[in-house]
Amino acid sequence: MTQQASTAHPIDKTRIRDAATVIVHRSGPEGPEVLMGQRGAKAAFMPNKFVFPGGAVDASDAQVTLAAPADPDSMRRLSIDAPAHMPVACLVAAIREVWEETGLILGRPQRWDAPNADWEGFAETGHAPDAAALRYVFRAITPPGRPRRFDARFLLAPASALVGDLDDFSRASDELSHLQWVPLSRARSFDLPFITEVVLAELGPLILSGDAPQSVPFVENDDPISSVRRLR
Repeated sequence: MTQQASTAHPIDKTRIRDAATVIVHRSGPEGPEVLMGQRGAKAAFMPNKFVFPGGAVDASDAQVTLAAPADPDSMRRLSIDAPAHMPVACLVAAIREVWEETGLILGRPQRWDAPNADWEGFAETGHAPDAAALRYVFRAITPPGRPRRFDARFLLAPASALVGDLDDFSRASDELSHLQWVPLSRARSFDLPFITEVVLAELGPLILSGDAPQSVPFVENDDPISSVRRLR
């Protein structure tokens, strides 16, 4: 009997996926610090690199209700060149990734029913996801030819918005190792992805001043020639 070929199509891992990344910052003895961790040596995307907490937006993220959204400017800018569900889904993904990768909570005390298993541990802490402190500050598409491609939205948050001990990462998953607060002045001495260096250069003055962004840089690597425009 002749075996029929499978009609299933392989997953295209190079397609552009939406993603959210969070730059959490606080004051330290050497000045401002940002929370970073190191990706595993066997990771398909950016192995061994030091990165901010973050990851892909899941389809289920749109099912989660936020205790509070981000500020109006961030919500409006997140909707630019994006489907209607993206502002909320992106913020939810950002809070979920911080929880999964660091064990820290961006939330407010509130009882709620987790819509899926990804949120059960978070809900058990007695907090609901709260995006009020998140500020949308940067967007970048991974260049072609990489093993993974993301349309990543970068969000800035003060550490004061986190619940609990800021140096306790005991509830973190093993996705990031060497979690630590890195002095902004020394961050570029770490092994960073190029886009992380760009983001730090852009956001350093914003972190130091505490001002709200006047616009959001968008690095569009969706063709052979990258371009940058500002989302206002």
